[in-house]
Amino acid sequence: MVAEQVNAWFGSTHAVRGVQMRILDRHVTAIIGPSGCGKSTYLRCLNRMHETVPNARVEGRVLLDGRDVYGKGVNAVAVRKHVGMVFQRPTPFPTMSIRDNVAAGLRVMDGDRPSRREADEIVERALRRAALWDEVKDRLSTGAVALSGGQQQRLCIARALATEPEVLLLDEPTASLDPISTQSVEELVYELRNSMTVVIVTHNMQQAARVSDFTCFFLNGEMVEMGATDSMFTTPKDSRTEAYITGRFG
Repeated sequence: MVAEQVNAWFGSTHAVRGVQMRILDRHVTAIIGPSGCGKSTYLRCLNRMHETVPNARVEGRVLLDGRDVYGKGVNAVAVRKHVGMVFQRPTPFPTMSIRDNVAAGLRVMDGDRPSRREADEIVERALRRAALWDEVKDRLSTGAVALSGGQQQRLCIARALATEPEVLLLDEPTASLDPISTQSVEELVYELRNSMTVVIVTHNMQQAARVSDFTCFFLNGEMVEMGATDSMFTTPKDSRTEAYITGRFG
């Protein structure tokens, strides 16, 4: 995935400014930076979620397999099938069962919808990938809101995985979780790099160091610097990056 001169606005507020970024396949890229620096807005530009906000707009190109997701005739819903997203707080559908939550994305798949048996197999596979199957396999027909916070977040990840996305976007996925649930999600992110591209926005620099291959630093809507995670945290090239990582601001 490649971002070319991506700009984003909320009305007249210029929130993301000319971001150029190459996101390598089957790696984890972390985006760090202080609150309000444009991290989450940029993430939402990658799968056309930003345009769902009233008075919001995007300029630039986001290339997935060489095709601009903002190109003429490209369906935004289809983009989100290939570029899944999980938000900061768990967002299970409250009126749906655990099984139907995971299967929800299958309704917008191109072509013929899977049969009930095929959907059940997809649900099981997604829950296994999200390390949740053993915990919920005997209560798939019960409501998702009865799950713990950490389980709900892994359920949301399973829901995103069910459509077999090429890219998974995670917007501070552990911000509202306890340490044990955070560890479970981090381990899952580490494993997912084997099968897909992952981009994670995090306010936790230790988390970025643990789970990512590459890290980029955002400040005031701009991408200041990007590099291999080890190098970013030991020998950043920009003095602003060093100041943030060492805690002098942010």
